[in-house]
Amino acid sequence: MTVRHAVRAAAVEVGFSIVDQTRVITAASEIARNAYIHGGHGTVLVEFPHRDDGTPGLRLTISDDGPGIADIEAALTDGFSTGIGLGHGLGGARRLMNDFELRTAPGEGTTVTITRWTRP
Repeated sequence: MTVRHAVRAAAVEVGFSIVDQTRVITAASEIARNAYIHGGHGTVLVEFPHRDDGTPGLRLTISDDGPGIADIEAALTDGFSTGIGLGHGLGGARRLMNDFELRTAPGEGTTVTITRWTRP
């Protein structure tokens, strides 16, 4: 809930519509949940970048020190889950955001950076 509240406040600050706030909060919740479930804990960095044309956005970097993701392609496939979830977390978050970057290695944790812009 802490992540959801912080991300909502950041999304409001950037000026996102209620629909885009919901997209960003949902994506952040899914990834933060993965960091907590699979990594035991994690960190969230909130940034307010601007494109060269001045378009504001919200960038979230969520990292954990867990076991990493062995098969990235499978993890991004809807329905794939290593736990009890529905398997929509990473793929769903990727679809909800404009930019999505995943860095992981077995035994070295996972970092997901997601960005949504006020204009695509």
